[in-house]
Amino acid sequence: MTDRPSYGFDTLQIHAGARPDPATGARQTPIHQTTAYVFRDADHAAALFNLQEVGFIYSRLTNPTVAVLQERIATLEGGVGAVCCSSGHAAQIMALFPLMSPGMNVVASTRLYGGTLTQFSQTIKRFGWSATFVDMDDEDAVKAAIDENTRAIFCESIANPGGYVTDIPAMAKIADAAGIPLIVDNTSATPYLCRPIEMGATLVVHSTTKYLTGSGTVTGGCVVDSGRFDWSQNDKFPSLSEPEPAYHGLKFHETFGELAFTFHGIAIGLRDLGMTMNPQGAHYTLVGMETLSLRMERHVENAQKVAEWLENDPRVDYVTYAGLKSSPYADRAKKLYPRGTGALFTFAVKGGYDACIKLVDSLEIFSHVANLGDARSLIIHSASTTHRQLSVEQQEAAGAGPSVLRLSIGIESVEDIIADLDQALAKAAH
Repeated sequence: MTDRPSYGFDTLQIHAGARPDPATGARQTPIHQTTAYVFRDADHAAALFNLQEVGFIYSRLTNPTVAVLQERIATLEGGVGAVCCSSGHAAQIMALFPLMSPGMNVVASTRLYGGTLTQFSQTIKRFGWSATFVDMDDEDAVKAAIDENTRAIFCESIANPGGYVTDIPAMAKIADAAGIPLIVDNTSATPYLCRPIEMGATLVVHSTTKYLTGSGTVTGGCVVDSGRFDWSQNDKFPSLSEPEPAYHGLKFHETFGELAFTFHGIAIGLRDLGMTMNPQGAHYTLVGMETLSLRMERHVENAQKVAEWLENDPRVDYVTYAGLKSSPYADRAKKLYPRGTGALFTFAVKGGYDACIKLVDSLEIFSHVANLGDARSLIIHSASTTHRQLSVEQQEAAGAGPSVLRLSIGIESVEDIIADLDQALAKAAH
């Protein structure tokens, strides 16, 4: 189909990037389970390797099934292109890779997934990169954290685990003034609830493992390029603006324009880092995305009811869901996230760490897993799992203190979800 602005989200989530298979007429996108592709002739092969022609060379770089997924996600996010990879963590490294070099830093939100906090505070040091963590509700602190070596601002649209909502337009304004890109992890919101590029983001990353796939079956990640950033406006991004030795001095931004970041992600990022998404995983995600809007509507509807019920329960200390009228983010959420603030949030149990452990062990419908965005309702005690490598102070700053449980509300009958929480809270109180 021809993608055009007049198509609605529900249509694009099914059709964008996909066409009936020309060889067989297959309506669903085939799984192209192949490593390599036959070149027409020697000149065709040379043109592909010189980036003079777009096509398929080797599945570490490009694959027809993965290509459909890339186009679909880019279309839903309003980007010009996308690069899919093996996981959400891989997507984060892929997003930073063309921007960073030894000695450079990224200004990152304190409210991030625990694994991201560890990746940014520990692992990226091995590349000579560093991260400065800032509360992004404090715009002055964000501005103050940026120095001559800062190459990006990184935040989550709806933060994991607390469900806090970020003022993306405000962060975009700060990034623009500094001449650096804003990278937004949109995993928890999905493009159905939030389109960061429309709010000024340069790049959007996803763990496609979560809501986009929606079934807890495969891992995957994606980096979406807005195509709006001028990589040649200063000398901060030589990988994109200066000659690339591996391609005979080709300049990515000069040659590919708005698609510079996307082409670099494939031709350099996937080529050298090898964080490739497998075609079967891409197929699962494509099938999942066909019902994305329907699932997100139910996720949000259920989460709102569960959050309201928990807030009124005397056994609960507090609830962080931004959709609650009592939330300090209520006005921001209503303005920036009119379709809802997702289905991910935390609540604190009176009784602390031990009560949380009892509650988790007493649940019947909820699954205790290190995942979110599944059709099933999920729970985790972050302080003893995903955030256990952090200090108590860091856990508290990330919204994952010892008395806090993270919920990912599924699409089951909401009455059953509430009843399960009710009986587990009763057992946790004894």
